[in-house]
Amino acid sequence: MYLLWLRVAAILYAGGSVAVFFAVLSKSLPWRKTCVHLGGLAFFFHFVSVVEMLVQAHRWMPVGVREIESLLGFVVAGLFFLIWWLYDAISLGIFALPATFFLVFIPSLGPDRYRFPSQTVWMSWLVAHIIALLLAYAALCFSLLASVMYLVQERRIKAKHKPGERSRWAPLDWLPPLDTLERLALATLEFGFPCMTVGLLIGSVLVQETALGAAYFLDPNIIASFAMWLVYVTLLLLRLGMGMRGRKAAYLSGAALVVMMAVWAINFFSQVHRFGPQ
Repeated sequence: MYLLWLRVAAILYAGGSVAVFFAVLSKSLPWRKTCVHLGGLAFFFHFVSVVEMLVQAHRWMPVGVREIESLLGFVVAGLFFLIWWLYDAISLGIFALPATFFLVFIPSLGPDRYRFPSQTVWMSWLVAHIIALLLAYAALCFSLLASVMYLVQERRIKAKHKPGERSRWAPLDWLPPLDTLERLALATLEFGFPCMTVGLLIGSVLVQETALGAAYFLDPNIIASFAMWLVYVTLLLLRLGMGMRGRKAAYLSGAALVVMMAVWAINFFSQVHRFGPQ
């Protein structure tokens, strides 16, 4: 029965994770209330699940990776709600609630490794995983490109170049306006973030079919991919939540490019992306 409560908690954590982004990034009071209510309900059902799991097993300490993951997620959520209650720091939920969801999601699948019904279903999930991550990286690349073009266009405008005038800036007359480039950089980030989240989530399920199990989260490429996810969150938080625009946002995107290249380099040392169903 504890698995049922844990699955309910996972669904509510997922809803709270979505709500907290709208609450923080758009500073919306209704979304803020939705986030707190969903997260609070998730925490309650999570508490019921943890207590029932330990009572059913006649012990007071977790045993096994999945039980520890569930309890760790409970601690993370508990600390977030304590900080929110004391300091009204709802913005921390943009990191805490998704992290709790990722920690709870795999244990909610069951005490044993998840098994796909067939090879075809497994391959479909694998294709979806690859496409989602490729879309995420492509979106980030477009955002970085728009940011670089923004810097170039800004310098061109400061040079007071006039269209049709012969100068070194003349070949760049085709560059879009600064406002268009700013909106493009933000729109591609907003598109790529859910793709990155879905890709990591599907990957977490796929690896349950292999002998890697929890070692999946210790793989250097997976750690780097979650770091890339944090970069996405940070970029969105600074751009939308704190209103960062213009040159500073462009420089920040340049730093994200360095992180992305590091992720691609680490991929060559990964053991995860050489697996298949067993």
